[in-house]
Amino acid sequence: LCPPYPSCIQDYVGEQDTSNCEQVWACTADDGTEGVELWGECYSIENTDTLDLSGSWNNSGELTGEIPPEIGNLTNLTILYLYYNQLTGSIPSEIGNLTNLEYLYLYGNELSGEIPSEIGNLTNLFDLMLFGNELSGEIPSEIGNLTNLTYLRLRDNQLIGSIPPEIGNLTNLTYLSLGSNQLTSSIPIEIGNLVNLEGLYLNQNQLTGEIPPEIWTLTNLDDLYLSMNEITGSIPSELFTLENLERLYLYDNQLTGEIPPEIGNLTNLERIKLHSNQFTGSIPETLCNLSNLTWSLENSSSSVSTLFDNQLCPPYPSCIQDYVGEQD
Repeated sequence: LCPPYPSCIQDYVGEQDTSNCEQVWACTADDGTEGVELWGECYSIENTDTLDLSGSWNNSGELTGEIPPEIGNLTNLTILYLYYNQLTGSIPSEIGNLTNLEYLYLYGNELSGEIPSEIGNLTNLFDLMLFGNELSGEIPSEIGNLTNLTYLRLRDNQLIGSIPPEIGNLTNLTYLSLGSNQLTSSIPIEIGNLVNLEGLYLNQNQLTGEIPPEIWTLTNLDDLYLSMNEITGSIPSELFTLENLERLYLYDNQLTGEIPPEIGNLTNLERIKLHSNQFTGSIPETLCNLSNLTWSLENSSSSVSTLFDNQLCPPYPSCIQDYVGEQD
C-alpha cells in the first residue's frame, strides 16, 4: 500500500512494500501531505510557511548538530527561526532554495564555515540575522542582491576581508551591524547609498583608512559606531550635520587633528566617545551646548562620554574640565 495514508491510520499501517509506488515520500505530515523530516519531526512541504524552533537568550533550545540540507525542501517558508540553539557546522547551500523567505534568524548558535553565496537568492528577505556564531571567510558579494533587507546583522563572528561594495545596493537597510569581526581595508564609499540607515555598527574590526565623506549623507543615523579600528585622518566638519545622532563612538582609532567646533550642532547627542585617539588642540566651547551628554559616572548608571588619552590642551571648557581625563 502506497502513501500518503489517511491521517486516522497513518501510524498503524505497519510495514509496506512501497517499491512499486509512483511516489515515495520521506515522511507524511500530519495533514496527509508530503513532508520532510527535520530534527525528528515531519513538516509539510506544501503547507509549512513558518518554522520556529528557537530558544531564548537565557535558555538555549534543544537543537544540536548541523542544519539538515533537506531544509531547502520547505520552499514555501517565509519565516525560519532557529536562533539560540546549539547548532554547529556550516549553513547549507540549500538554504538558497527558500526563495520565499522574509525572515531568516540563525543567530546565537555555533555555526561555522563561510556564509554560502546562495544566500543571495533570498531576494524577498527583510531581516537576515546571523550574529553570535563562528562564521568565517568573507562576506559574499551576492549579499548585495537582497535589496529588500531592512536589518543585516553579522556581528560577533570571525568574518575577514573587506566590506563588499555591493552592500551599497541595500538601500532599504535601517540597521547594518558588522561589528566584532576581523574585517580589514577601508570603509567602502558605497556605504553612502544607504540613506535609510538609522544604525551603522562597524566597531571592533581592523578597518583602516579615513572615514569616507559619503558617510555624512546618512542623515537618519541615530547610532554611528566606528570604534576599535585603525581608522586615520581627522573628523570632517560635515559629520556634525547629522543632527539625529544620539550616539557617536570613534574611540580607540588613530584619528588626528582638532575636534571641530561644529560638534555643538549635534543637539540630540546623548553619548560621544572620542578617547584613545591622537586629537590635538583645544576642546571647543561648543561642546557645552550638548546638554544631554553625561560625563560623570555619579550622574548615570550607563556609559558616559569620554575624551581621555588624547593630546588635548588646556584650558578646558568649564562644563567638562573635571572629566577630560589624562591627556598628553
